[in-house]
Amino acid sequence: MSNADPIANLQTLIRCPSVTPAEGGALAALEAMLLPLGFKVERMVATEPGMPDIENLYARLGTDSPHLMFAGHTDVVPPGDETSWSRPPFAAEIVGDELFGRGAVDMKGGIACFVAAVARHIEQHGAPKGSISFLITGDEEGPAVNGTEKLLKWAAEKGEAWDACLVGEPTNPDVLGDMIKIGRRGSVSGKVTVFGVQGHAAYPHLADNPVRGLLPLASALMDPPFDTGTPEFPASNLEVTSVDVGNPATNVIPAKATFAFNIRFNDTWTADSVKAEIIRRLDAAAAENPLRPGRDPARYEITWAERPSHVFLTRNNALIASLSGAVESVTGKIPKLSTTGGTSDARFIKDYCPVVEFGLVGQTIHMIDERVALADLETLTQIYGTFISRWFDNALLS
Repeated sequence: MSNADPIANLQTLIRCPSVTPAEGGALAALEAMLLPLGFKVERMVATEPGMPDIENLYARLGTDSPHLMFAGHTDVVPPGDETSWSRPPFAAEIVGDELFGRGAVDMKGGIACFVAAVARHIEQHGAPKGSISFLITGDEEGPAVNGTEKLLKWAAEKGEAWDACLVGEPTNPDVLGDMIKIGRRGSVSGKVTVFGVQGHAAYPHLADNPVRGLLPLASALMDPPFDTGTPEFPASNLEVTSVDVGNPATNVIPAKATFAFNIRFNDTWTADSVKAEIIRRLDAAAAENPLRPGRDPARYEITWAERPSHVFLTRNNALIASLSGAVESVTGKIPKLSTTGGTSDARFIKDYCPVVEFGLVGQTIHMIDERVALADLETLTQIYGTFISRWFDNALLS
């Protein structure tokens, strides 16, 4: 079968310019790969007022349990200045031992390899001892409103249920076999506005400078540390990501000052408890730091970004052991089980079934000249193929 070749699969997918939110032909190309393998393929369009409609794909092979899901996305980030690329970003050219193109690693490469692994499994062993599904969105690189979250809900309402999921995001820092993601930290963002009184910089007694309050409030969120970490997670960390007073004049004391922040938190916290701690710190800092000596405490308000990401940790031994064993069998490496990095669509999938992540080496994601080693495509296909066999064997025993 031609779809047993991950390089050919990836070239086909890269040549579809599926920059978020455009489908770009990528889901149609994937459907054409899956239909000959016996998959039933459905295309679902998700909508939301004020957001672009997003096309998503769900495909299933088999009707019995156990049911293994492979999840990912065909949408990609913009290529940037295309003249800066050494090869056109959507040409999928092979130069030496590397394949160039936007999405080569993040994450059309993972999809291409899993398709090839399933095709080889069918060639060698026949249909799986259960079911395999592909849950593929076109809205992972965008706002993620009309993507995986809605696709999961749509499929579940149709009666779909899964026993485990592998997300094909690029998880390896340096070489294939380095790392499996078994969880993700939570994420909460917000903006703090400190209020003052506008006035002339030469007459500060007639004004209140909100910057005087902003500085201690921002410092209170960054220090002391929120925790020292847990056995599975690194320490929670908050960063101030922007500061603004909206004031172009150097001789005017501004009326207000704002700063934005983001915290990545471990399983010591929930989204609600970390918000409560942030407010406690802000209240204490405001009370202790009036804008000028002898005046009232600093006044502030906080607004939270919508849809925080919740921390999770997968403890499913059959899933983790099957994937770790497959990686070690093919590469000789024992992968690190990690919860580092940013968020992914696994944050939605964890509400439906145990989920882990493993894919290509992520060194060139979102960069000019994103590219993947041809040898890595073959190795990842072998890992996925070994994982498929091991997972079904383990799931049937459990």
